Amino acid sequence: MTEDNLRKNEAAYQEDEIESIPVGPLGLVPLKGMLPLTHKIDEYLVNWRRERESRHKDSILFAGYQKDSFIIESDCPRFGSGESKGVIKTSVRGDDLYFLLDVTNYSILYPVGGMQNHYSPDDHFQDLKRVIAAAGGRAKRMTVIMPYLYEGRQEKREERESLDCAQMLKELTEMGVTNIITFDAHDPRVQNAIPLYGFETVSPTYQYIKALLNCYSDLDIDSGHMMIVSPDENGMSRAIYFANVLGLDMGMFYQRRDYSRVINDHHPVVANEFLGSSVEGKDVIIVDDMISSGDTMVNVARELKKMKARRVFCCASFGLFTGGIGEFDKAYEQGYIDKVFTTNLIYQLPELLDREWYVSVDMSKYIALMIDYLNHDYSISSLLNPVNRINRRVAAYKERRAKERAEAGTEV
Repeated sequence: MTEDNLRKNEAAYQEDEIESIPVGPLGLVPLKGMLPLTHKIDEYLVNWRRERESRHKDSILFAGYQKDSFIIESDCPRFGSGESKGVIKTSVRGDDLYFLLDVTNYSILYPVGGMQNHYSPDDHFQDLKRVIAAAGGRAKRMTVIMPYLYEGRQEKREERESLDCAQMLKELTEMGVTNIITFDAHDPRVQNAIPLYGFETVSPTYQYIKALLNCYSDLDIDSGHMMIVSPDENGMSRAIYFANVLGLDMGMFYQRRDYSRVINDHHPVVANEFLGSSVEGKDVIIVDDMISSGDTMVNVARELKKMKARRVFCCASFGLFTGGIGEFDKAYEQGYIDKVFTTNLIYQLPELLDREWYVSVDMSKYIALMIDYLNHDYSISSLLNPVNRINRRVAAYKERRAKERAEAGTEV
């Protein structure tokens, strides 16, 4: 399949004729720190609905189907004491609302006693509940799109500990939220806390592959030239899926920890043992759900280079970079890492976007598709498992590579 045909197929995929009645007038309610991504999502939805042909568009049931913007303005103003309230600035009666928030965005400030405090995940979650409460139960349906799942790393009890993530899910559903969409949940089994409500954890595998193929024109996507690696045992399922859809081998690093010590709330890793076939001469893709401090990703990349890997690409849904990006600058300069791919689902450091080694993977189109489908009560199964799109994209890339080799008279 040529890349021109691929683009036509993708356009057809995006513009499927939708004839079902919307659940209600669409409304996007971005919380603080989520407005830039929501504007991109809104632009896709406005354009699609303006161009979409439907014989029912003049029906009263499609009232408000086409707008200049679907964004509903909201705010959570603060008092000098730090207390707040939620405000929605237009009527939402009968609307199908989608609340979008980034709980990791610490760039937002608020005043307390004459000083400026940074937003914490707790502040973002409280603001979400305030804005949901401001809707007053008048919306037809409420969906929360929370890319980084609040307290998702505190999902199980090992001793006398709180179960914050499960408690959060129960609070939202008790307030009337019927669907929750997140990305790469640390442990998706947390959905068991709300078994009768919608909970989807989405993997941006297709977006990673698309970004990687757009960046490099010399990749050989086969088990002899490329490999997928999980940095630890917790990410095995993610790496297995990635490897299977690309037809590649997979490896894993087993972390030996010193359980007699605790450093920064973690038992320190004393050694990384690799399980898998040889990586010598291969391009390696490290797949994980997040880059927190970055120590694990850099250490794994260093070990892979010692094993004579050709190039190392890092893919993670969330680039937190809690330790800054200096370590990645150094790893790039030393040749351990070639590219780092993370999504724009969460706040990105301004200086990160200027780095030569960094690629921002845009997720706005994908989220817009999900919202469009859900607003019509369409199944999103094809979006959650994009094997066909991945196969088409990879086939087009391989066809172009084969044509280039034939013209140059070279072989793999």
